[in-house]
Amino acid sequence: MESLADHGAARVIRKRYLVLSVTANLLLLGFFKYFNFFTASATSLAHRLGWEVSVGTLEIILPVAISFYTFQAMSYTIDVYRGKLHSTRSFWDFFLAVLYFPHLVAGPIQRASSLLPQVTQPRTIRADQVWEGLHLIAWGYFKKVFIADNLSPIVNAAFASPEPSTAMTVLGVYAFTFQIYGDFSGYTDIARGIAKIMGFEFVLNFNLPYFATHPADFWRRWHISLSSWLRDYLYKPLGGSRGGAWLTYRNLMITMLLGGLWHGAAWNFVLWGFYHGAIQALHRMLEPGLRRLGLGFAALPSLWLGLRISAMFLLTCYGWLLFRATSLDQIGQMTLTLLHPSGGLDGAGMAKVSWIIAPLVLVQLVQWRSGDLFFMRQAWLPKPLRVVVYALMLYLTVFLGGQPQSFVYFQF
Repeated sequence: MESLADHGAARVIRKRYLVLSVTANLLLLGFFKYFNFFTASATSLAHRLGWEVSVGTLEIILPVAISFYTFQAMSYTIDVYRGKLHSTRSFWDFFLAVLYFPHLVAGPIQRASSLLPQVTQPRTIRADQVWEGLHLIAWGYFKKVFIADNLSPIVNAAFASPEPSTAMTVLGVYAFTFQIYGDFSGYTDIARGIAKIMGFEFVLNFNLPYFATHPADFWRRWHISLSSWLRDYLYKPLGGSRGGAWLTYRNLMITMLLGGLWHGAAWNFVLWGFYHGAIQALHRMLEPGLRRLGLGFAALPSLWLGLRISAMFLLTCYGWLLFRATSLDQIGQMTLTLLHPSGGLDGAGMAKVSWIIAPLVLVQLVQWRSGDLFFMRQAWLPKPLRVVVYALMLYLTVFLGGQPQSFVYFQF
């Protein structure tokens, strides 16, 4: 009985440390990232209600990458509490795992249970790791410099227009869809490549997200380290899908709303999170009917697959409009131009964007069909062809890349 009492007391102490750690991390994140946002929102609401309220804001400098290393630090505490990870006696090992430079600024979010054992154990650097790392770095820079930076001026012009036309809205959203993918996945490929060269393995963060067939599938492919973090540390503790349909929808909405707010202190991010939660819940409701509809395409499975991918791509594109917009008024204005289109599309602009993204789409089609993200390093691809591909990639990156732009996810 004494041992049971000791065990119970130890568990209480561990829980207190867990609550203290999580609370401290969230308070720091909330103060630095959201204090002015909630203060300004509360003041605006009070003015709309006719109350004279004056609440000052602070000139807060947002620490670089606070959203990323806060989640990484919390994963350590939670995993130790759950018994999935042994605590480390070395502060420096913990410090390195949380602040390891390749993933520090924009991810991928590395859980302590994945990275800490790699820090504490001796590492061996193999030749294949180095080559894979160099491939990831080259591919990442290509996506960032040639794809994202060339698309950036098109996106900026569309979202800076005071009265965007339907053509400009479609072009801007279409370009941003590939800009943010090239920018963010490019960064994480560079980070993974640097880590590989140094003997570390980072989690895969993107797995052909624009080939997703439904909303949940998209989040298994896009920013995987964040979506899996939210699933394991928020969605499942809320009850996940264990409590019936409506509780599942509630848990989805809470998770996606907080996931949207994690991206930034602005209402468009909250709306973006709400949108993704809503289309996930809607897909769950409609899934039985969609399965029956799919049976009608039994003789044409490729057509049904193409329709699902296309539908999800269009839903994702509208989500990026919510994400990139600078205000709720702009969201409303651009949405109205899509609901009530006028004029034709910008053929020249669409052709330019399509030309920029063509190499990316071609490579990803091969990756999707082969099921191999590293197909360019496989023996079945002749060496001369590999040399040509890498030479072309280098040429496009160095000589035809866009004006240097900051990484989009540096702001989070």
